[in-house]
Amino acid sequence: MFERLKEDINSVFDRDPAARTAFEVFTTYPGLHALMAHRLAHGLWKRNFKWLARLVSNIARWFTGIEIHPGAQIGRRFFIDHGMGVVIGETAVIGDDCTLYHGVTLGGTSWEKGKRHPTLGNDVVVGAGAKVLGPIDIGDGARIGSNAVVVKSVPPGATVVGIPGRLVERRKPSDHVHREKLAKKMGFDAYGATRDAPDPVANAINCMLDHVHVLETKMSRMCEVLKSMGYEEEDVSLPELTSCEIVSTAEELHHLEEGDDTGEGEQARKHDDNT
Repeated sequence: MFERLKEDINSVFDRDPAARTAFEVFTTYPGLHALMAHRLAHGLWKRNFKWLARLVSNIARWFTGIEIHPGAQIGRRFFIDHGMGVVIGETAVIGDDCTLYHGVTLGGTSWEKGKRHPTLGNDVVVGAGAKVLGPIDIGDGARIGSNAVVVKSVPPGATVVGIPGRLVERRKPSDHVHREKLAKKMGFDAYGATRDAPDPVANAINCMLDHVHVLETKMSRMCEVLKSMGYEEEDVSLPELTSCEIVSTAEELHHLEEGDDTGEGEQARKHDDNT
C-alpha cells in the first residue's frame, strides 16, 4: 500500500514541474486524493459492498471535484493534473503511466449494461476538456488533444485532435517538395499552422494542393500538344494571387505585419477593395 503511494507521488514529480515536496503533493494534490479514495472504493466494489463504495466515491467527488466510479479499473502511476471536472465511468479501464488533465470525460454512449466506456492503454495522455466516449480502445502512447471528442478507437502512438477527433501526422518535408512550390506560387502558406504541431485543416488544404498540382501538370502537357498542332495561345493576364496565409501564432502574425510594412499588405488591401 505504502509502496504504491510512494510510486504515485513520484509520478507526480515526473509530470508536474510545479511539484516541490512529497508532503506538498500528499496534502494538496486533488488528483492524488481522488486516486487514493478510488483504490478504497474499488476494493469495496469488488467485495460487493456496492453502496459503501459509491458513498466513498461521492465523498471524494465533493472534496476533489473528480468523479471516478468505483467499478473503473486504473493501473499504476496514474496522474490527474488539476483534476476539476474529470469524470471516469464504471467500465472504463486505464493502463499504467496514463495522464489526464482537468475536464476530461471517459464516458459512455449507451444506456445498456455491459462494456460502455473506453479502454486506455499504457502511457496515454488526454488533454484538458477532451471527451473520450464509448467502448473504444486508445492504444499505448496515444495522445488526445485538448477539447477533442473521440468516439472511435485510436491506434498506438497516434495523436487525435478536433471535433470529431481526427488522426493527424507530422509532415515530412522531404516528401512534399512539389506541394511547397505550388503553395508558394499560389501565395498560400500551407504549413503556417503546422510548424510544430499537426493540423487537420491544413492537412485537408494540403490534399487540395496535391490535386491542383496534378491538374496543373496535365494542363501544361495539353497546352504543349495543342501548340505542336498549330494552336496559338492568347495572351491572358491572370489576376495576382495575394497571401492567404493561416495565422495561428504571434510569430506568424508578426511576419505578416512585417510584410505589410514592405508593401505587401497594402497591395493585398487594394486587391480586397477592388473585389
